[in-house]
Amino acid sequence: MNIEQARFNMIEQQIRPWDVLNLGVLELLAVVKREDFVPPEHRALAFVDTEVPLPNGQCMLAPKIEARLLQELAVHKHERVLEIGAGSGYMAALLAHKAQQVTTLEIDPELAAFATANLRRAGAANVTVVTADGSGGLAGDGPFDVILLSGSVAEVPQALLSQLKVGGRLAAIVGSEPVMRAVLITRTGDQGLERRVLFDTVAQRLRGFPEPTRFHF
Repeated sequence: MNIEQARFNMIEQQIRPWDVLNLGVLELLAVVKREDFVPPEHRALAFVDTEVPLPNGQCMLAPKIEARLLQELAVHKHERVLEIGAGSGYMAALLAHKAQQVTTLEIDPELAAFATANLRRAGAANVTVVTADGSGGLAGDGPFDVILLSGSVAEVPQALLSQLKVGGRLAAIVGSEPVMRAVLITRTGDQGLERRVLFDTVAQRLRGFPEPTRFHF
């Protein structure tokens, strides 16, 4: 496989058509080596339009989803970011190029170790991987400028919204199959939140988050 050609094709054929047109994001996707964050046995899938399997039944989001969320969050160099669901560490590596500091929470110890090793190899010195249930966020380190949920949830917990600074943004994939939507929530004031739907998609659940009660008649 010609790695650079595959990377170019991913950007031009998958990501640009998904309205990812920010040059800073597109250039970053060419710089951060996605293949270095993929398990060796799935390396051939690194640039394919699909979720890449990770240990213990988890997976990486499809490249176009990662790119679109990164673009919509519009992270700045002075900002602190909290990611829920480190996975392979790839999304944290992208965020690290945009932010001052990234903390990424991963409930699975094996994945947390995998992400830590990948980020260290990539030289992402401003990322901290914490093995923890991310559903409650990291109140002791908050509030944050940006919060990203790298997976889907039934709804965004209030605990996470309360850790968002005024002017801060939270991106998440919300809902239940077959209907999920990526949303961007911006804190407009102490009590004010503005919610914008970005696109429809389906993504794997983040572990540790509550599911809605289902009534049976």
